[in-house]
Parts: sequence; C-alpha cells; structure tokens
Amino acid sequence: MEQIETLEQLMQLYRQPSNRAGNKTIYRIDEYVQRLIEHSPFIVISTVDEDGFTDVSPRGGVPGFVKVVDSNTLLIPDSSGNNRLDSFKNILERPQVGMMIMVPGIDEVVRIKGTASLHTDEQRLALCPDGNKPAKLVIQVKAESMFFHCAKAIMRAKLWDGEYRVERSILPSLGQILKQQQNLEEAAMSQEDMVAYYNKTL
Repeated sequence: MEQIETLEQLMQLYRQPSNRAGNKTIYRIDEYVQRLIEHSPFIVISTVDEDGFTDVSPRGGVPGFVKVVDSNTLLIPDSSGNNRLDSFKNILERPQVGMMIMVPGIDEVVRIKGTASLHTDEQRLALCPDGNKPAKLVIQVKAESMFFHCAKAIMRAKLWDGEYRVERSILPSLGQILKQQQNLEEAAMSQEDMVAYYNKTL
C-alpha cells in the first residue's frame, strides 16, 4: 500500500484518539481561549480560493490585536500589505475560515473554525485599530468551534527558543527574489532597503 485512498486504509495506521483528545472541541470562547487571544501578536487565517484550494495568510499586530467581542465573535483589523486582497476576495465568496492563534513562549496553539464577513462601520473599526491608526476594514469571525492544539509541533520546531534560527542572509532580499522570478528589468531593493520600506509602511 503506497497511497492512502480510503478512510479504512488511513485508520490502519493510527490508533483511535483518546477521549480527552477526541472530546476537546468547544463551541464558545471560554476564559482560556480568550486569554490566549488577548496575548497573541500573530495568527494565521485560512480561506478557500475560487479553485477550491486552501489559502493561508499570516496576520500580526501588538498582542491582543484580535479583539474578542463576545463568546462567539472575533474582530481582526486589516493591516497594510501587498493589496492582493486574496483573503478578502475569498471571504466574500466562501466565508468559511480557519484560524490558528499563537503566542510566543506558549507551545500550545488554539485552532478556530468560523464564518467571516468584512465590515467598515465606525463601531467595529474603533474596537479594532490597526496599530496607531484606524483599520480600513475589519474581518469579523463568528467562531463556531475551537480547541487547544497540543504543544508537540511547536516543541519539535523549537519555535520559541531560537535553536533553529537562521541568518537572514541565507536568502537574497524579497526584491531580488521577485526580480529573478519575474525577469524584471528594474533594479531590486537590497535587504536593508526592504527593511526600511517595511518599517515605513507598517
């Protein structure tokens, strides 16, 4: 058996999850999920594109940039980016999303599934600023299920202790990468110029 094609084949490889693991999904934001969200400077949000492929996008901000409105509602401010708007376009057509909430120093993460919508009303924007300035829009997520994911993946990756940290110099600047990938004629920005640009446009 080289390719797994059926559920029966898959289940031959793995034992049943423990009751604790199998029953850990909850359906409202409790005090522990909320506490993690309030300390998180980084999340990943997944959407589905027009071809049915899952797309993932990182989002960052000061700890607590994702706001908990109530036991089933989250707000995520838009931050300046590349203006591709991939996630926003996907949400408009297919609002189901997934989220992973991460906090440096904590190996467990929270996974959330929900339904997203885009909003520009002053009330939501005021609740959810993009740093020191108003966000252009806010992603509202109606959380439908969530659970704490165990620490093993983050521990294996040694994500927070720096053991696997590498020097940025293993890659050229993003400007130089895009110049080669797209056969661009104009001069590419150095890494120092890219960092200055990033800081200017945060």
